[in-house]
Amino acid sequence: MPSHAESSLEAGLVALKQGNYQTAITQLEPIASNQENGTASLQAQVGLVMAYARSGEVPKAIALCQNLTGSNHPQVQEWATRALEHLTKRKQRSKESKESKNSETGFIAFDNSRPDSPPASAALKEKPKDPPAEETQSHKISPLPPSSLKAPVVPEKPKETIIETKSHDISPTASLNGFMGSVGRTQAKLFGVIYWRQAKRAKAWQPLRKLNLMPLRLLAAGTFIALFWVIREMLKLVMGLTNQILVKLPFLEPLQLLYRDPTPLLLLILVILVGVSPWLLDWLLANFYGQRQLSKDVLNNYSREAVRVLQRSCQQRGWQLPKLRILPMAAPIILTYGNLPHNARIVVSQGLLEQLADDEIATIYATQLGHIAHWDFVVMSVVLLVTLMIYGLYQQVSEWGNNISGIWRWPVTILASLVYGVWCLLTGTALWLSRLRLYYSDRLAAEITGNPNALIRALIKIAIGIAADIEKQEHTSWQLESLNLLTPVGQQQSLSLGTIASHLSFESFLMWDALNPYRRWFTINNSHPLIGDRIKRLCQIARHWHLETELNLISEQSLKVKRQSFLLQIAPWLGIPLGFLFAGVIWLTWQIAFALKFLNLKWIYEDWSFITGCLLISFSIGTVMRMNSFFPDIKPATVQTDDCLPSLLADPSALPIDSISVCLVGKLIGRQGISNCLAQDLILQSSTGLVKLHHISWLGQSVNHQDLIGRQITVTGWFRRGATPWIDIQTLQTQSGKTINSPHPIWSTVLAVAAQAWGAYIFLTG
Repeated sequence: MPSHAESSLEAGLVALKQGNYQTAITQLEPIASNQENGTASLQAQVGLVMAYARSGEVPKAIALCQNLTGSNHPQVQEWATRALEHLTKRKQRSKESKESKNSETGFIAFDNSRPDSPPASAALKEKPKDPPAEETQSHKISPLPPSSLKAPVVPEKPKETIIETKSHDISPTASLNGFMGSVGRTQAKLFGVIYWRQAKRAKAWQPLRKLNLMPLRLLAAGTFIALFWVIREMLKLVMGLTNQILVKLPFLEPLQLLYRDPTPLLLLILVILVGVSPWLLDWLLANFYGQRQLSKDVLNNYSREAVRVLQRSCQQRGWQLPKLRILPMAAPIILTYGNLPHNARIVVSQGLLEQLADDEIATIYATQLGHIAHWDFVVMSVVLLVTLMIYGLYQQVSEWGNNISGIWRWPVTILASLVYGVWCLLTGTALWLSRLRLYYSDRLAAEITGNPNALIRALIKIAIGIAADIEKQEHTSWQLESLNLLTPVGQQQSLSLGTIASHLSFESFLMWDALNPYRRWFTINNSHPLIGDRIKRLCQIARHWHLETELNLISEQSLKVKRQSFLLQIAPWLGIPLGFLFAGVIWLTWQIAFALKFLNLKWIYEDWSFITGCLLISFSIGTVMRMNSFFPDIKPATVQTDDCLPSLLADPSALPIDSISVCLVGKLIGRQGISNCLAQDLILQSSTGLVKLHHISWLGQSVNHQDLIGRQITVTGWFRRGATPWIDIQTLQTQSGKTINSPHPIWSTVLAVAAQAWGAYIFLTG
């Protein structure tokens, strides 16, 4: 295709995404009429159908759809047939409306949501349009509560709908292979368009089997204890170090107050925080995040069903309606905090209201009711309150350090890194609860609404919206990171999932989440459960109610992965229990030798610190055993490029230990300044989507990783498929030749040697 045609196609598709339909028509019509352009002509025709429909030229859209139904490509025929059906119905409704002198606008097949949403204040002033008649009808729910519903009713065959996605996902040179799969696939993405199956909801459904909430409640109590213990130990450490410094300094005496046990006072403070957390969080979110009240009328404009779900569920349980709040964020998030059901707050972002459909918003609000009903929101509110204060300190120190130059910048950088480490440690106390509670809330939301398919769509759209926000801002915003623990979808798990749809179906991507037998081991340090695992459970609920599912995730199929690979993957951590075994064998040997008066090492085995030495030595041995497989030599002949990334993501049997050598080209995005001194926010924006990057700095390098942010780079490293796909960097290279090395193998060697030396020292000296 000529370069001018390619640029016109790109400009036309971008204009379509931005809502400039006349510009899009002007750009796309010449390309669509020129059959010599081949694939580009089909792309332009698909875009024209959307532009015509959006601009009200429905007859032209119908005529073009009729031409596309005769295409030689079966997926084009399928798309055109479905679009033609929606357009014809729309034309008929419009005709009937004119006859009855009622105006009706909107095309149900398209969603107008954009990640670059306006601020909440502006959105609240302008009343959004009501959803189209057909969409509203499809979102109706039974007026009866779930407990009164009996026999399930099998719904009609679902229809496909279409939404637009981000303009940078639209590639003018993409081939028709973008139509992944065969006819009847639940969804695919082509030319920047996602096809949703729009699977139906249950019109009548039986309540699900009652779950045992005891594990969730015990875990909530354990989370509070873990939070208390971590804060206490950090406080004791600071108090002890302070007094040690005061002792060593001349003319100063240690503070006797710092020798006291802080346990009673700290416990009292945490209990008080539980009581005042709703109001303190109101103040924090209002002053630093722009939180404002959200009236029921405004929410009703976006989702009538959400208001009905809130009112009905609260009435059934004897609750007051939760206080509704809104954040002026383009990223679609929602969270709930409080300490009692009657003072609970449900906070939604402007982006979620704009990017989700009526029934999808309702299911997401229903998940928040689940958190209130299960009482897990009480502990999570305290965790959020504590972590927000620490994160706010980290942000202020980072911004202060960015304005400092010279030698004083290093102490501030170290301080910011320490504060960030404290934030990560405190957040880590609630990771297990954060994951488990989402399974419970998903289940209750499906039972409240009878619409597990809408919740599936909502979860995927939230991931798409979060990834779109990160791409637009070219970094992970501090609001998104600090609130991530309470959001329904995690920011890191959204990166690849939210941007891969133009190259890979959602089912293929999520198959790892649903089938890999070791998948849950890789969520230990994740704040959210695997989306594929959650969707698989929602699909099981849909099948239980005799519904077709939004995604076809195979739940019965078992996947075999080599056990040796997994054992090698966890070799360093497997060394810990083996270390205990090793210590036991040594202790038994010493006891026998001492009893036989063969060897007297009582002075060693009576000092139980030798067990720590055994653990460190075993950890070191496991690290060394894994190293060659974890960091194999990168050979040019075996390096995978951007085109291979979708197939790597689609392999459900992959493990991080597979260490696929890759060389990808794209833009390096992430936060600037001290707030990214640990390289915690490094992301590659490639032609196939976003990929998380892991980088370890090496002292003495003339080029810093932050110097390359915002530039086109080539990343060479090891791709790893885990709960969050990532790349361990070997080198980052710019187009001008600047290179940064990330010595992962060297640091692993240093860690192994240090652990070995420390363990041997403890083992020999006690």
